[in-house]
Parts: sequence; C-alpha cells; structure tokens
Amino acid sequence: MANEAQWIADAKTGDKEAFCKLVEKYQKPVYSICYRMLGTPTAAEDAAQEAFIRAYQALDRYDPKRSFATWLLSIASNYSIDQLRKKKVTILSMDSDKHAWLAPPDPGPSPERAALEKEKQALVQEMLAELNEIDRAAVILQFWHDYSYEEIAETLDLSSSAVKSRLFRARRTLAEKWQETQDVSAKPQNQAGERIAHESPTI
Repeated sequence: MANEAQWIADAKTGDKEAFCKLVEKYQKPVYSICYRMLGTPTAAEDAAQEAFIRAYQALDRYDPKRSFATWLLSIASNYSIDQLRKKKVTILSMDSDKHAWLAPPDPGPSPERAALEKEKQALVQEMLAELNEIDRAAVILQFWHDYSYEEIAETLDLSSSAVKSRLFRARRTLAEKWQETQDVSAKPQNQAGERIAHESPTI
C-alpha cells in the first residue's frame, strides 16, 4: 500500500511510469468487471482502456482517504453502465481462451467437465444480461469482487439500503431464472423417459 500511495503521488505529478505500475496492478480487476458487464473481450478491453484514461485524467480529484481500488472500479463500472445504456451491448458467453483466468480455477478438468463449465459460464452471462445495468454491476461487484454493501454503495453512488434492496431483488431473479433453466434442461429427459416407458411392451 505504501508503494501504491507513492505511485499515485508520482502519477499526479505527471509520472507516466508510476501510473503504468497502477495499471499493471489493477488491469485484471478492471478488465474483469468490464467483461462481466459488457460480455465480449473486445468491448471489455476498450472499456478498461477508457477507464484507465479517465482515471489518469481525474487523478487530481482523487481523494487519498478513499480506497484507490474502489475509486478506479467505480470509474470502470460507470463507464460500462453508460456503454450498455447507449449501445445496448449484447452479452455473450465467455468465448476466449485468452481470458480463461476469468473463469473459476479448475485444475486439470476433463474435456467433458470443461465443456460443462463453459456452458455454465455462458448461462451465467445470459442471466446477467437480463438484469438492468445497476443491478448487474452490484451483483458483479459482490460475487466476483467480494465487495461489501458499503463498498458497492460507494462505487455505484447508492445508499447501502438501496444496494441491499437491489441485490435481494437481483439474487431472487437470478435464482428463478436458474431454476427455469434446470427445469427446461430436465424436461426432455423426462419426456423421453415417459415415451420409452409408454412404448415399451409390458412383460
């Protein structure tokens, strides 16, 4: 943290090398939230780059009493939200091996398990896409970045009670959609089983 404070102080004086060190430290979390929000590697890379540019331009307004990570992710979150509102970016699945680190770690998965994991991640992205922009950001900050209610409230400029309300509603919506997908995926098997049972001769 002492190094980070020095990098920030140096960057404020125009030291680009110091700011590059901040970029190196935070490029993964910034990219991660942009990817979860926007859904494609290209859109996420563009948004992350823009977030760092905006952060650099706004360094003079950064309050050292505030967490730099929270401040930076706030810029990335709000830029991504703006992009979604303006362009209605389509959320896609996790389709790039280049960014495989975004997926939960899985040492040595079998091909079948890897396929199932990719399918699961695609489904998660599809469900996130159906949330409004603010609710989606709150869910991502809590479940992928372990932010507290207070940190989410600060990042998204909401009250803590509003964050709790949004997360409760979003979790319920996601749970309902997840259950629907499980019911749908199980239905063909049941129907097939019923047909087999119906067509099988009685012995």
